[in-house]
Amino acid sequence: MSLVFKRFASRASSGAKYLAPKPTNGPTHTALSDAQKAYLDRVIRVDQAGELGADLIYMGQFAALGHHKELRPVIRHMWDQEIHHHATFDALQTNLRCRPSLLTPAWKVGAFGLGLVGGMMGKEFAMACTEAIETVIGGHYNTQLRVLSNNFGDLKDLETGETTSSAEIRHLEEQIKIFRDQESGHLNTALKHDAQKARPHWLIFEGVKLITKTAVYAAERI
Repeated sequence: MSLVFKRFASRASSGAKYLAPKPTNGPTHTALSDAQKAYLDRVIRVDQAGELGADLIYMGQFAALGHHKELRPVIRHMWDQEIHHHATFDALQTNLRCRPSLLTPAWKVGAFGLGLVGGMMGKEFAMACTEAIETVIGGHYNTQLRVLSNNFGDLKDLETGETTSSAEIRHLEEQIKIFRDQESGHLNTALKHDAQKARPHWLIFEGVKLITKTAVYAAERI
């Protein structure tokens, strides 16, 4: 429980290590179009909100299940990765001056509550929640990667005149790929630790999926 209190009290000291190095001689590519800027703003806003939520969900699970000898290191490992994801998107949000979701206070309360109550319902219930959440987030990240790959490769390199994506966009794609793969690992972990033994599994799974999809939709837009 002390780890939970420490996490609530902590603040990231610097986000510089989470960002791509800035070009020393200024911009390397032409500016984004208005549509590209709007989409990038949505990506950073929803991903920052989502990783904030994931950080707090695992915090809640750890608070409820941290005494469990088998689950303690498992949840702690997933939580540590989510802390890193959260810090990365916090830094990107500040660096790119993207507006955070106006519903951030709701994400904080709801996410911690979901993790805590899910954990209090037992190991299988908590893992079924994780299974549902990570299923949605994996698909969400794949959609973002497709759009970034297909719609951000037309920026003209100011030195060569070639059309490519910028280093900043490539860095964002690389981060999303890493996080997507780690979220997939969390899904596999949940399945390994009896997510599908929760009863009624279909109701928990579909219910939490719906909550997660609704939160993603709202965070993108509000």
